[in-house]
Amino acid sequence: MASTKAKKQKLSKKHEAQAAPKVPQALAPETGAALFEDARSRLEAVFGALNIHPDAQARLMQPSLSLQVSVPIRMDDGSLKAFPAWRIQYDTSLGPAKGGVRFHPNVNQHEVTTLSFWMAVKCAVVGLPYGGGKGGVQVDAKALSSLERERLARGYIRAIADVMGPDRDIPAPDVNTDAQVMGWMIDEYEHIVRAQAPAAITGKPLALGGSPGRVEATGRGALKVLDLWAEREERTPEETTIAVQGFGKAAYHFARLASQRGYKVVAVSDTSGAIYSADGLNIDSAKKDKNKHGKLADSKLGKTLSGDKLLSLDVDILVLAALENQIHSENVDNVKAGVILEIANGPLTSSADEALSKRDIPVLPDVLANTGGVIVSYFEWLQNRSGEKWLEEEVNKRLDSLLDQEASRVLTRAEKDKVTYRQAAYRQGIERIAEAIMARGNCQNCR
Repeated sequence: MASTKAKKQKLSKKHEAQAAPKVPQALAPETGAALFEDARSRLEAVFGALNIHPDAQARLMQPSLSLQVSVPIRMDDGSLKAFPAWRIQYDTSLGPAKGGVRFHPNVNQHEVTTLSFWMAVKCAVVGLPYGGGKGGVQVDAKALSSLERERLARGYIRAIADVMGPDRDIPAPDVNTDAQVMGWMIDEYEHIVRAQAPAAITGKPLALGGSPGRVEATGRGALKVLDLWAEREERTPEETTIAVQGFGKAAYHFARLASQRGYKVVAVSDTSGAIYSADGLNIDSAKKDKNKHGKLADSKLGKTLSGDKLLSLDVDILVLAALENQIHSENVDNVKAGVILEIANGPLTSSADEALSKRDIPVLPDVLANTGGVIVSYFEWLQNRSGEKWLEEEVNKRLDSLLDQEASRVLTRAEKDKVTYRQAAYRQGIERIAEAIMARGNCQNCR
């Protein structure tokens, strides 16, 4: 009896921490609002340069739909906890909203709104028939058991089912969600609608209609963008050093594929710190060490550095593949890399972006560089709707082809318009969204 009582007390204490999810100061609501305003401020220059119609400008300054819900779930100890959650559809002029769902204690409405805005831009940049969407639950996913995560995933879908679907809003994996979570979500959604609807969610397990190549798509796409830039600059992989902030799915696959291509990846990091080797790291060995020890800082493959130190390494390419606002006004002067590649969403503040531009440090922006994931999600959606199954080689070939076309168009536009790569990408994306908005008409009194 004593053992059972102690176990219950332990479980209770574990879940007390979940009762009122704490928003860290870095993403407190007021800071989250600043994140959205910072992201949205990039539109002003685009509007002026392209002479965007005022009606389209007004539509693009606010999300089309913002849904906040509470997701109650029964914890393993029998208690009931309710977690705040959101689903945002930023603009759907080009097609149904598309975007991931993240489980993270930092999630709040402003962050999710910002991420949905970026999704709208990036889908348009690469010519996908999608608008921008994003979702999130404010929860410490690492503190949940597998059964609790499943209940949370299913509860979230029950809460947003009325605003989602293959022709309306299509969720996908994001931070702390994966193919298994998508499997639970699609199963729940199909129970709700009483029909098979595999195209309602992407990033699913292969057995449920997922696409080969989806897991590594973001890293593969980012590498393709880097290759296109390097080719224009007449740089070879063998003479190019890379430091990668992050070691999640996108960062790992980017680093692994980049090493295979011949680039010298000298540093990678996670929340515990970074490891560095001037001769280049064995990425697969680093992954094994990460899995074995739980953190990269315990790896003996290279010299241990702090995460901040990695950002100031003297390398050719600094890859930002962690979270938002990693380089800002207080540390941007420490950056010594020749080029920044953004795999994370919004890793530079607008002030840091401007400072790097003044120093002639090019930035390959997130709205172009990290589109590989949503592109292959689009391929999954197409396969689900047509009943086809493509081989991984076909998926990768189509990904390369689409980025060859759209990324090259951005790089060329930057040269032609004499603007940064980010400005060129935003012009390409916002121009397409604005055209769709105006093509739909302006009947002010019809609805």
